[in-house]
Amino acid sequence: MNFFLLSLIKTGIVAGAFMTTLAYLQWIERKVLAHIQLRLGPYRVGFHGLLQPLADVIKLTTKEGFVPSHVSTFFYVIAPFLAVLFALISICVIPFGPSVEIFGVRTDLGLTDINIGVLFVLAISSVGVYGIALGGWASNNKYSLLGGLRSSAQMISYELPMAIALAAPLLLLNDLSLRAIVGEQAGYYLNFIPRWSIFQMPFPQIFSFFIFLISAFAETNRVPFDLPEAENELVGGFHTEYSSLSFAAFFMAEYANMITVTSMATVLYLGGWHPLWPAEYGSDYVPVLLLLAGSAVLLYHGLFQPIKGRPWDRFSLPFFGLAFGGLALLFLVPVLKPVLIPLFWFVAKTGTLLFLFIWVRGTLPRFRYDQLMNFTWKFLFPVAILNLLITAFAVALQGAKN
Repeated sequence: MNFFLLSLIKTGIVAGAFMTTLAYLQWIERKVLAHIQLRLGPYRVGFHGLLQPLADVIKLTTKEGFVPSHVSTFFYVIAPFLAVLFALISICVIPFGPSVEIFGVRTDLGLTDINIGVLFVLAISSVGVYGIALGGWASNNKYSLLGGLRSSAQMISYELPMAIALAAPLLLLNDLSLRAIVGEQAGYYLNFIPRWSIFQMPFPQIFSFFIFLISAFAETNRVPFDLPEAENELVGGFHTEYSSLSFAAFFMAEYANMITVTSMATVLYLGGWHPLWPAEYGSDYVPVLLLLAGSAVLLYHGLFQPIKGRPWDRFSLPFFGLAFGGLALLFLVPVLKPVLIPLFWFVAKTGTLLFLFIWVRGTLPRFRYDQLMNFTWKFLFPVAILNLLITAFAVALQGAKN
């Protein structure tokens, strides 16, 4: 009974945290892009625009949904549902932390663990294109159709080097379970170099990591590979004819796919929840120091250096400063440390990769479609094959020596 109750609680927590992250990832992206372009970004709805995602949800749910008369209604309606469904399923097998004991029950930090987790994620991501392609076709619009066709060709092209890139670390780690893969990356070389896949001998997977990351940009339709929705060419691409919640569903699927691919990169290449250096050297105190530093900065600016024209900062900044200080104290509670420390390292690595996605969007221009395909088939695919062959040779050579 405790097991089923704990499973329900975990499902509710993961679903709530994941959906909240989807909403606020958009806020973070708008803020980061605004700072890159020397703007403020969302600001007026709540403290520094923190209630902007809620305002967007209210706006989209109350906005009239418009279904054009010329579309194939059934497929038009089901397309955004399929896009969101396949984007959300993959998160079920992502491990966020080690096994811990809660209420006397031993449980994993994650919803479930299957022994073919890597294949499961690849299979789900490969059929995720159906939602976009179906939406483009069902809209009966030439721009939407072109966007759907572009998305199909792009995802098929980039899934090949992505899958080959994933095969290389699997040769080193010798498992398909995502939790076991993280376990194989535990420990350190020379007591300070982590045994993550990108550092692991006999052939570190740094090239495989970059191939996977580049393919992930194309897989999620992100700049510089956002050609299926290129507004200067296709108006809006596959979602041109969509509005209200159907329009929002496609963007929810995009952000969910971003979280999935960055989580997979963290699990396969960056050691999952394992810290950057051993706990005996103070890695457990990193979140405490970061939160206390953030608390000190917020308190200082709120109490002593308020920005002119922003009177509420005198109250809001100290409030969030105290909140950060309270979170820092939670990381020092012995009972909570086995749960919070691994979660911090997993979220920190995944968040860094998500920031990279946003940074690239604010920095690079969009590729032409022929450049996109040439880059895939003439460069990325051969490099992925070469990396796999070298890794296989190095693993075989090491096995022969042993």
